[in-house]
Amino acid sequence: MRTRGRPGQRTREDRAALVANRHGDDTFAYYAAKYGLTPPGEEAVTDDPPYGDRWTTWDDSTAGERGPQPYPDWVVTELGAVDTELGILKTGKEADVFLVERSVPNEDRGTIMAAKRYRDPKHRMFHRDDGYREGRRDRESRVNRAMAKGSAFGREAVAGQWARAEFDALNALWTAGVAVPYPVQILGTELLMEFIGEGDGVAAPRLAQLRPEPEERDDLWDQLAHNLELLALAGFAHGDLSAYNLLVQDGRLVVIDVPQIVDVVGNPHGREFLDRDVRNVGAWFVARGLDPARVDDLSDALARDARLA
Repeated sequence: MRTRGRPGQRTREDRAALVANRHGDDTFAYYAAKYGLTPPGEEAVTDDPPYGDRWTTWDDSTAGERGPQPYPDWVVTELGAVDTELGILKTGKEADVFLVERSVPNEDRGTIMAAKRYRDPKHRMFHRDDGYREGRRDRESRVNRAMAKGSAFGREAVAGQWARAEFDALNALWTAGVAVPYPVQILGTELLMEFIGEGDGVAAPRLAQLRPEPEERDDLWDQLAHNLELLALAGFAHGDLSAYNLLVQDGRLVVIDVPQIVDVVGNPHGREFLDRDVRNVGAWFVARGLDPARVDDLSDALARDARLA
């Protein structure tokens, strides 16, 4: 078990033993430990970090709940790090995204991350669940039956799948070379990932916010095509692609919001999702002067890459 207090401080267990020693009263020692009573002359012990909102949750995630190795240099893995809430970035139907700084006390080491927190089942508004989830199955048949029936337990299981689905998708896509935020860790329904933006916490603009010149437009289209080809080769379609879930940081296109990623082989509507992704985002480019034939060509190429044609 790790010790959260400062070096030299006693834990509650240490304090209980000390109190028992001094007073010879096990009952008093029990309540002193339980309720945090401090003997006269002793420094009060708390489990709070020296600043911020919580201690790092890095070691609360298991190996399978952390991003691909080797970890990028900017990922803070020190167990004495502190997480500080910096505000909300985005609200959505299924989840809200917050800005979190993870830093090491007394050291010049820290990073800003995006914390995507999926809402509890009563407040989520997942849409088109059935279509996206075709081809997905939980390991436990009991869970599958509950999801099929739409029971309260089943709805909670469905909601829990989305956070894990996005984390797993980011892992797979990052490993495949797709430009996505690096997934730092998942803990319950909170997904911590790379923040795409500036060091001062200003997020990179969405593609929909840009008015690119023809040369920049063509470069962004080429980047998009490359990333979608990598997705297709890995057997996936984004499933909900548009100019609103593509970020552009210093000319680099980054794909975000992938909880509904579709296994185009396992899902009977895989080709439809593939075509719709290209059609939706292609319309934005065509409206800005891109040759429509390039959109059709990309759709056909992706079907071949995914072995659907």
